Amino acid sequence: MKLKFLDLGSNVCIDLGTANTLLYIKGKGIVVREPSVVAIDKYNQKVLAIGNNADEMLGRTPENIVAIRPVRDGVIADFEVTEAMMKRLMGIALGKLGNLFKPKVTVCVPTGITNVEKRAVIQSLSLAGAKSVTLIEEPMAAALGAGIEVLNPSGNLIVNIGGGTCEVAIVALGGVVSSRSLRSAGCAFDEAIMNYVKKKYNLTIGDKTAEEIKIELGSALPYADEGHYEMRGRDVITGLPKNIQISSGEVREAMSDNILDIIEEIRNTLEITPAELIADVLENGITLSGGGALIRNIDKAIEMAIGVPVRIAENPLDCVVLGTAMAAENEDILMRSAIGRR
Repeated sequence: MKLKFLDLGSNVCIDLGTANTLLYIKGKGIVVREPSVVAIDKYNQKVLAIGNNADEMLGRTPENIVAIRPVRDGVIADFEVTEAMMKRLMGIALGKLGNLFKPKVTVCVPTGITNVEKRAVIQSLSLAGAKSVTLIEEPMAAALGAGIEVLNPSGNLIVNIGGGTCEVAIVALGGVVSSRSLRSAGCAFDEAIMNYVKKKYNLTIGDKTAEEIKIELGSALPYADEGHYEMRGRDVITGLPKNIQISSGEVREAMSDNILDIIEEIRNTLEITPAELIADVLENGITLSGGGALIRNIDKAIEMAIGVPVRIAENPLDCVVLGTAMAAENEDILMRSAIGRR
């Protein structure tokens, strides 16, 4: 099949994630990679910081400042704050060009997103300065970014474990054949670690500490050179600061239910997949993308449970935004994968 490519100029492709937002411009690559966090003055609603600067404020703000994540579970939770965030990030991405023209924007969204949620994304980006907005499904973008030949009739199973959602989908012939969306992923791992520490040690820790523990010790199966992490928090009983150590095994125990949820979601997706495509999955295997793919041995845990070979994409953190850019540049794929436009 002959592919037709569009001339995009400086048009913007976006991975609007719960944890991080990435912006890509053709010819320049990924030009923005910032946490999806906004700090605002809650008395006058003025935006004080966005991205890395706002992320540093999480859990450290005075009474008049609140640092929030306007995107939750992969969809917009705070419309006005998301608009302000995207206006600032698109301004950074486009520079002086942003004052001369409004860009066309292609953005990925979770599978199963409602019409109301679609309109929220489109309207937010339009008000942030987009000339037009095209929505594509996140699993399709992840598959493209992972190097899967999505236009082929052979079915491939992609599992994108992001911050707010875990997208599981079978892609073939340029579209999503069957899919499931679990609105619990990387951020749910952090929450599970916080809950475990609070229950076992009566210690309250913050989101950033839990994320650091996940990155440092998180695993789906035992691994060599397991260690410990010394964390500081507030004792629930006394209210005083306290230090404790948590082991790799404890972190694995804290995350185990979330790992099992992802495996169950893969099973559920396979159950609603046509038999012909199941045979393709057995041959092609399962591809993991997203930040959750970097959890130690999660590929081995899935392979043991499902009985299908599992590989991790080359650039799991960037798969979605790179795939969104590939879809935007390929007219055939864009026409098949677009699920909303304005």
